Amino acid sequence: MAEGLREMVAPATRSRAARVAFPLLLLGNVALAMGPFLVRHSGVGPVAAGFWRVTLAVPFLILLARLGRQRIVPPTRKLTLTIAAGAFFFGTDVAAWNAGILITKLGNATLFGNIGSFLFAAWGLWLARQRPSLFQALALAGAATGCALLMWGSAELSLAHLHGDLLSALAGLLYAGYLIAVDKARADVPPLGLLALSSVFAALTLLPIALALGEPMIPADWTGVFALALVSQVVGQGLLVFAIGELSPLVVGLALLTQPALSALLGWVYYGESMTGLDFLGAALIGAALVLVRLRPPRAKPR
Repeated sequence: MAEGLREMVAPATRSRAARVAFPLLLLGNVALAMGPFLVRHSGVGPVAAGFWRVTLAVPFLILLARLGRQRIVPPTRKLTLTIAAGAFFFGTDVAAWNAGILITKLGNATLFGNIGSFLFAAWGLWLARQRPSLFQALALAGAATGCALLMWGSAELSLAHLHGDLLSALAGLLYAGYLIAVDKARADVPPLGLLALSSVFAALTLLPIALALGEPMIPADWTGVFALALVSQVVGQGLLVFAIGELSPLVVGLALLTQPALSALLGWVYYGESMTGLDFLGAALIGAALVLVRLRPPRAKPR
């Protein structure tokens, strides 16, 4: 993890950054998958947990940006508005997702919350104006099948977790808007500066929602919210934002789908939430999809 942060902070050549982006993205997904677990142990309301997640992360992000000599203020007003719009999507996504986390299974929350990953991948293909290659099509099919198998296990408990699943699905749609905004801004704004500014805007979105809901804002123990800020925002989102600038939306979108499997595994180990053979098969298919999407088609032999 420390190596990942060094790669994100230190100036790097384009080729080197592209080479390390994929493993750092997977590392970031491990950190993001711990988000539902950390929200449950934050000691405050779900939206308040989101507020502290982004707010407490800001000083660390600014410090890392300064150490890496990354600018925080975007060069144009249009980019600032793009980041602000993305932060609004992110803030409302976090509010809906954190509320859903408390009333559904960890795997469900992360699965439905990552609907935006498919939308982001589809947006990338539309942006490139190209049909998916054979490997990309197989990867999309494998990931979709894997997600369907993971959802199959939760379908038996759909009535019990209906409200939480709906909130998580709404969060997934909002997350797609955030990912698209980040993808647009990353071409001209470095990752840490972008994330620091986005976190400020997201805090301004989350605070009035938490206050309007009357949630408890001050934790008795600050360990939980600090862990949430460092793990989910600084490391998880930091590595994700870095990777978005180096990888295609298709690769990023499919990689994000590892989070449901990781969260389901955490729920199984820590809370005793059931995982069936279909769940493990679904997770394996998502892993296979990641391998496929990174394969390059063989070059034609010269005649």
